[in-house]
Amino acid sequence: MKTLAREFYNRDSLIVAKELLGKVLVHEIDGQKISAKIVETEAYMGIEDKAAHSYGGRRTPRVEIMYGAAGFSYVFIIYGMYYCFNIVTREEGVPQAVLIRALEPIEGLDLMSQNRFKKPYNSLNKSQISGLTNGPGKLCKAFLIDKSLNGEDLCGSKLYIEEGQKENFDVISSKRVGIDYAEEAKDYPWRFYIKDNKYVSVK
Repeated sequence: MKTLAREFYNRDSLIVAKELLGKVLVHEIDGQKISAKIVETEAYMGIEDKAAHSYGGRRTPRVEIMYGAAGFSYVFIIYGMYYCFNIVTREEGVPQAVLIRALEPIEGLDLMSQNRFKKPYNSLNKSQISGLTNGPGKLCKAFLIDKSLNGEDLCGSKLYIEEGQKENFDVISSKRVGIDYAEEAKDYPWRFYIKDNKYVSVK
C-alpha cells in the first residue's frame, strides 16, 4: 500500500483528523511488522486551542516538535505511565497535531498481544481482544510506541501510515475526551471516529 506523503499532513488539522480514519498505521520492529486501521482521532488546533499543549504560543522542549514540519510524530506521556501518539500537522511555526485515539488491528496480532498482555493473541478473552488498541495508551503499548519515537519522520520506513483499503463508513464527530480543564474548548466537536467500530474508545 502507498505511504502517505508529507503533503497529506500539511493541511488543516480538522481535515487531516477526519481523513486519517481508515488509514493504516504501521510499525516495523526488528524485521516484524504490525499494522492497524485508524478508527478514532482528535484534532488539537494549537495556539487558539485551550486543550493543546501549545495553547497561547507555549514553546517548551516538550512541544518543540509541534512547531516543526508536518508529518512527524509527537509522543508524550500522561499520568507518568501512558504514552500518547500524535501526528504533527500544518506548516512549520503552526503548532497543531492530531492524536490517534484508537486502532483496529490488522497484522502482527501476536506481537501486539505480547506487548499488551504478555500472551499470544489466540489466548485472549473477548474483552482483551476489543481492548487491545481501543485507547491512546493501549495502542502505544501494543505498537511499542514510546518517547524514543518522539520526532520520528512518518514519511520514513520505520513508523509510517499507509493509504489503506478504500471503504465506505460514516464518520461521527463529538467532544474530545479527558480535557475538562480546557474551558469552552472541551466542548469543541474535534474528535472523529468510524461509526459502529468496536475499537472506538468512547462511544
